[in-house]
Parts: sequence; C-alpha cells; structure tokens
Amino acid sequence: MSTAHHAKASRAALVIPQWQGSAARHPQRLVEGAHRLSAMLPATRRTVVDIGLGPGRDQEGVRSLDVLSSARDAVRAALGRSGDDALLTVGGDCGVELAPVAHAVVRHGDRLAVVWFDAHADLNTPRTSPSGGFHGMVLRTLLGEGPTALLPRPEEQLSTRQIVLAGTRALDPAELSFTESEGIPALSVQALREPAQLVSAVAGTGATHVYIHVDLDVLDPEHFTSLSCPEPGGLHPDQLCAALRMLTERFHLAGIGITEHAPAAGSADSDSHILGRILDSMACR
Repeated sequence: MSTAHHAKASRAALVIPQWQGSAARHPQRLVEGAHRLSAMLPATRRTVVDIGLGPGRDQEGVRSLDVLSSARDAVRAALGRSGDDALLTVGGDCGVELAPVAHAVVRHGDRLAVVWFDAHADLNTPRTSPSGGFHGMVLRTLLGEGPTALLPRPEEQLSTRQIVLAGTRALDPAELSFTESEGIPALSVQALREPAQLVSAVAGTGATHVYIHVDLDVLDPEHFTSLSCPEPGGLHPDQLCAALRMLTERFHLAGIGITEHAPAAGSADSDSHILGRILDSMACR
C-alpha cells in the first residue's frame, strides 16, 4: 500500500508545550524543547495550544491533574478546528498524546494501529505508577484505565490489539505483567534493525492506518542527548528513520506525535540535525 501524503509540502502541526505530565528532574525543559522543534516547521502550518506554565494540584495519584485536564480540553478543541488532515503533534511530555490519539480512534476505528516508539511503555495506572507522572500512564489511559478526569470517551478508546510497542526497554513490573497478559507486541531495539518486522507486526493488527508516537528517549542517549528520561541501549537515529519511512510507505498516516524533547545547554546543534532527519523521514516539512 502506498499513500499520497508524501506529496504534501508540509504537515499541519499542533504545538503543545506541556511539562506538567512529566516526572523528570527538569520537566520545564520540555517547554523549550517543544518551541525549538516547532521552529523547524513552517510558521504558517503551526498552531500553539496555550498551556499554563505553573504546576497544578496533585489528585487521584497524578501530578498536576487539574492542569492536565484543562490542557486536554484545549487540545481537543484545537483538534476540532483542525479539519480531517493527519496532524503532527509536537510535545511536551507524552501526555500530550491523549487527545490526538483519541481523535484518530474516532476517525479510523478498528482500522487504526498505534505504534509507540518509546523507551517506556507508558502503561502504568495511578495505582501502579512509581512517580505519579502522567507521561507514564497515557497509553493505559487511552485503553480506558486511568485517572477519571482524563479518561477518553468510550468511542475514543483504544483496544490492546491496536498497539505495537517499539524500542521499549524500561518497563515497570506492572507494565511488563500487563503487556504479557494482554499479548501486546513489543519489538526490541535489536528487532528494529529489520524494520520489515515492525511492518509485519502492524499489518498483523489488521490496520490500514497508523498513528506514530515518537518519544525521543527511544533513541540511544549516546546519539541524542536532549532527553528527559534517557535509557541506555536505544535506537540509532538511522534505525528510527528507516522504520518511520517504511511505516509511512506501507500504511496511511493517521497522525504523528513527537514528544519529550528536553534540550540542555550545549545539546542544540547536533540534536537539531537529528530532529530534522526524523521530521523529513515522515514528510513533516
């Protein structure tokens, strides 16, 4: 299957500079990261969602839950104004994916698969999370298990058979138990050396459309340094770009999210080059 999205000059981007879902040591770096990444895209195709800069109240075992709920509502409203084009979502922490993925579920239903490029599975619940950071709960919340204030509507929820984990290598015990019991496919960094294995796993879901989530910590910190939660043994940028190209050539694109860009002083130049390659591999600019 070949898609026509490569013909677009650029892809509309929704910029969500949210940090409150992060439990990282320096979460505010995600705000700068979102703006730096968005600056690499055409200004006329960018919409910035207004997210408050302050922390919120911890509730239901989730940090800043009230801010996250307001942010989800703002993103949902922006998506309603965006039309039907597949958007690029620029984070921010991984929690920014809540409304965009739910939006894709409504549009594509059982024809959708979500490929989760991430060092972490993000499958905790408030009860199992060791940190209370929503960025580690967002995928489980999309399955209908999470903080009440952030649960998607029934028609927006994923099923486990629609998920493929990619490059995930740092799972909490409860996440590992859940992925094993639900039979969620998880392709290791080694398996992704052959991106055809990923395409096969996605095809096995029966999907025709794919939403691609890229948490930049899927990359090895030796090759990409602007990370909130680095984990050793990750993907080389060449591996990631090859997998992204193959996915976008084989399936219709339902949306893209790039999250957890956390630049520190001295990291901008080399990492910006890699970000550009990632964007270009999915025809985002």
